[in-house]
Amino acid sequence: MEKLKGLTLEKVEELKKIGLVNYNFDVKTKSIGQIIMMNFFTLFNFLNFGLALIIFIVGSYKNLLFLGVVICNTLISTIQEIRSKKTIDKLSLLNETKAIVIREGKEYEIGIHEIVLGDVIKLKAGNQIVTDSRILDGEILVNESLITGESESITKNKNMEILSGSFVVSGNCYAEVIHVGKDNYTAQISAEAKYIKKVNSEIMNFINKIIKYISILIIPVGVLLFISQMDTGTLTDTAVHVVAALIGMIPEGLVLLTSTVLAISVMRLAKYNVLVQELYCIETLARVDTICLDKTGTLTKGEMEVSKLVPLNYDMNEIVDALSIISYHMDNDNQTMEAISKKYARENDYKVLEKVPFSSQAKWSGISFADVSYVIGAPEIVLKDTSKIDDELNLYTEANRVILLGKVNHKLNKTLPSDVLPMALIIISDKIRVEAKNTLEYFKNQGVDIKLISGDNPKTVAGVAKKVGMNNIKYIDMSKSNKPIIDIIDDYNVFGRVKPKQKKEIIIALKAHGHTVAMTGDGVNDVLALKEADCSVAMNSGSDAARNVSQLVLLDSNFSSMPKVVAEGRRSINNIQRSSSLFLCKTTYATLLAVLFMFLPLSYPFEPIQLTLISVVTIGIPSFILALEPNNERINGKILINVLKRSIPTALTIVSNILIIALLPYIIRLTNDEVSTLCVILTGLTGFMLLYRICVPFNALRRILFSFLICLFSIGVLFFRELFSLTILNFKLLILVTALFMIAIVLFNIFTDLFYKISKKFKI
Repeated sequence: MEKLKGLTLEKVEELKKIGLVNYNFDVKTKSIGQIIMMNFFTLFNFLNFGLALIIFIVGSYKNLLFLGVVICNTLISTIQEIRSKKTIDKLSLLNETKAIVIREGKEYEIGIHEIVLGDVIKLKAGNQIVTDSRILDGEILVNESLITGESESITKNKNMEILSGSFVVSGNCYAEVIHVGKDNYTAQISAEAKYIKKVNSEIMNFINKIIKYISILIIPVGVLLFISQMDTGTLTDTAVHVVAALIGMIPEGLVLLTSTVLAISVMRLAKYNVLVQELYCIETLARVDTICLDKTGTLTKGEMEVSKLVPLNYDMNEIVDALSIISYHMDNDNQTMEAISKKYARENDYKVLEKVPFSSQAKWSGISFADVSYVIGAPEIVLKDTSKIDDELNLYTEANRVILLGKVNHKLNKTLPSDVLPMALIIISDKIRVEAKNTLEYFKNQGVDIKLISGDNPKTVAGVAKKVGMNNIKYIDMSKSNKPIIDIIDDYNVFGRVKPKQKKEIIIALKAHGHTVAMTGDGVNDVLALKEADCSVAMNSGSDAARNVSQLVLLDSNFSSMPKVVAEGRRSINNIQRSSSLFLCKTTYATLLAVLFMFLPLSYPFEPIQLTLISVVTIGIPSFILALEPNNERINGKILINVLKRSIPTALTIVSNILIIALLPYIIRLTNDEVSTLCVILTGLTGFMLLYRICVPFNALRRILFSFLICLFSIGVLFFRELFSLTILNFKLLILVTALFMIAIVLFNIFTDLFYKISKKFKI
């Protein structure tokens, strides 16, 4: 057809020059400028620089040292995030969806952002529809669930419009591009985010809550504390002490630590050819306790081949001739037809009267010629009653895909005829991935439950499950089950003859039972389930639609990468939890002290530079080093509770220490400098108690780190007294430090046991 010659190359260049090209308006990563802006121009940085300005005005320049730590943290975070962005961008180019366009009568494979207005694109099953188009020739089944939420597929044929964001379930067509770039339907509705899954991240929610509460508290606390402290010293002293209190309340390092650790995780996963399309999915995958696997393309290679034909009352020559005719004219829009065509397709001049493309929902396809029609599909679907061929089915079903070739003596319509004559069974085999068994063994050892779901015969799926080492296999044929999925989801681990909508319902049922669910898949029939899963993983060799909705893409389609992804997620989240305890401890005790000293007729005991020393040795250095350690422990419980269990007892111990020290001048003679020195030493030592608990069990790195930090703190206290506004440790202070430290150990254990009993009683 003349219209299928497409645009000329000259016309394409002309359209590009005037901007009628499908520019990318959906950038996956922030620009370098945005990263710099978002890391440097934060609320906490503004607060820090504002507080630094106050210190500068009153002339206490040494107390500006905290600003150096803030700048260093921000620089480290920014550099790591930029490196992560570049890694993602490189991998995204490899993963970018391609389109087939017709130009000057020839097919060209181009990037989707090179499509111009009026281009003729070729679409087949599995393709994402990347621009609004109008069908010129052919018929396809389209799923628009990603933009409308409706899961039912719609038939689209000549002159009908198809929308960007939808995907082709079955069939082939040629379509003319009618919108590009921001004029596309998906670009116009993107603000409504109908097809974008909300990020559900405990870490993100946890950090946002802390930022919210601190932002609300910090200004009124600062004002009231300044007013109350005016009576305890000079304006300079008051300003310095209030700034110290507010600096302690700001957990800026926690935000930077989290973004840095996740950015490093992205780069580490890139080494295993894993593209992270949504950053916080690393956390979700680390929490997964159930993983749903699609058989084809995940456990098997997806390289289908016809291994045998089993005649059913028909001559083999007639069967082969039928397959030759069918496969030449049928669209190779699924792996079964591709395998048949590869072996049997021969050119012929039969005239096609009707074609029924294959769909995962119907599980059959058909074609009509002048004097005969053929049907290909699942035996139990096509025949309804398979009792006459059960012996053959039982012989070949295990670990093979068995397809029925049937004959009909009349023209087909869109519904499956009831008078199909069985001609032959087509035995199709698929090779098991060599890495599949070890990967499943890893998940089993990690306590992750495995559910195998497939559109194939459940006996076939169970056979594959057995080969890859699954134990206690219990399978069900979903096409024959009338029970609600939520009632049977825990009774089976192999689900066969599953329709795309049922895959989604399986995920929903598992989540309703309190599971954190990951889903791996590669086909259009997996898209609904992938989108519903807590964490979705696609094979790069699969369909465009599956890759585009997934949070992780295995670029080499190697399932053995999954344990590495889970391990990386656990390392990141466990270590962030551990380091967060250090940050939240400081924020908690600083906030409590700020509130208490609003009412106490005493001078606030810290200066900014003293808190800088304590923070560097008990929080800053250890948090970043420990956050990059290997850690494969399974994540249990809520992040907030896990962090509070460590940080609250320590924070309460520090506050108790300060209050005891504040009362000492009423009992024994102590100068303000001696009180401040005692507060710094006891706060540092209590911080080391928390660090000790976090480091247990000790390894070589932790021993070296812990010893180094104690030495660093001791050097600061003993040899840089003037810098940190400390007094000399005389015999009286040493006795007090020893006694107070013993009390601190007792208090630390009391508060820890108390918090444990409360959390156990209220099951938090």
